[in-house]
Amino acid sequence: MAVPKFPKSGNSFHVELKNRINDYFATTGQSVTGGARIYSKAIILYAALIYCYIQAVFFTPANIWLDILLCVAIGALISGVGFNVMHDGGHGSFSKSPAVNKIAAYSAEIVGASQFMWNMKHNIIHHAFTNIDGVDDDIDAKPFLRMASTQKKYKMHKFQHLYFWMFYSILHIYWTLLSDYKKYFSRKIGEMPLKKMKPVDHILFWGFKVVYYTLFIVIPIVRLGFEKWIIGYLIFSLTAGLILSVVFQLAHTVEDTEFPMPDVATGKLQDEWAVHQLKTTANFATNSKIISWYVGGLNFQVEHHLFPKISHVHYPAINKIVKQACKEYNVTYIEYKRMYQAFISHVSFLKHMGQIA
Repeated sequence: MAVPKFPKSGNSFHVELKNRINDYFATTGQSVTGGARIYSKAIILYAALIYCYIQAVFFTPANIWLDILLCVAIGALISGVGFNVMHDGGHGSFSKSPAVNKIAAYSAEIVGASQFMWNMKHNIIHHAFTNIDGVDDDIDAKPFLRMASTQKKYKMHKFQHLYFWMFYSILHIYWTLLSDYKKYFSRKIGEMPLKKMKPVDHILFWGFKVVYYTLFIVIPIVRLGFEKWIIGYLIFSLTAGLILSVVFQLAHTVEDTEFPMPDVATGKLQDEWAVHQLKTTANFATNSKIISWYVGGLNFQVEHHLFPKISHVHYPAINKIVKQACKEYNVTYIEYKRMYQAFISHVSFLKHMGQIA
């Protein structure tokens, strides 16, 4: 598929939104980056992750249930670092300093993913072409899961709403042991060509892989033995995979979101970019401070997709501005008040995708 094109609008809704958000920051005098709030969160998450890692590997509890709990915590904390540090850093919204943003973005490497591949997959492709089958790699789980009506249907998809959690759980393992290498050697993400890698990109790619494998495979095996390591590794990795998958899928693959396709002849999409984002993205549990803190504002996915360079700490405030603009311009705004409602909608969506032709 050729790269889809968004139509130009003389009365751009996106321009109107940007003007209102710019006015908000000009009036309040706040920086669009995270500041002390995101720095403190990063310190808390990293300190907790390091503590749990040291306890699990070097001071392994005799109580097996406590050991299991530590492994689950490591998985949850790795996800938290990804949501809050890596994600904002990758979008350049963690700090005013480009160097600090780059360091934050490279948290991806510590938790097993490639920052280079993530930037291409997430920032460039997913954020530009959300929910467009054949372009957005986030909805490509073929052949095991069918995430759009334009994808080929197999008999097993009839049951995907029952078995999806198994494939969501292996996401982190898939990332760390297969996905990045598939992109690296094929020079593609899905059907999109990979940006040319500089020599330093190759060095960092392989160097950080060695660091990750040393921290989470070599050292634990040496300290604990293979059997204890494999059990602990699977627990933390399956926990991280399930959390990461669910949070990201609730934002785009629910009953109310759309999966637009470009015109076959012109390659153009129906809506301008901002309207497209609103039709393909959903919020959930925006009144929950606990969920918002942990998922790094990714429950405010609408605001994130419209303004990815604004730190997630500001999403609750700009959420009201975006909602008001959508109301005035009669533009779709999708939101689930509770996380369980979004989850039920996602399961229903999967069931529907497994039934329709």
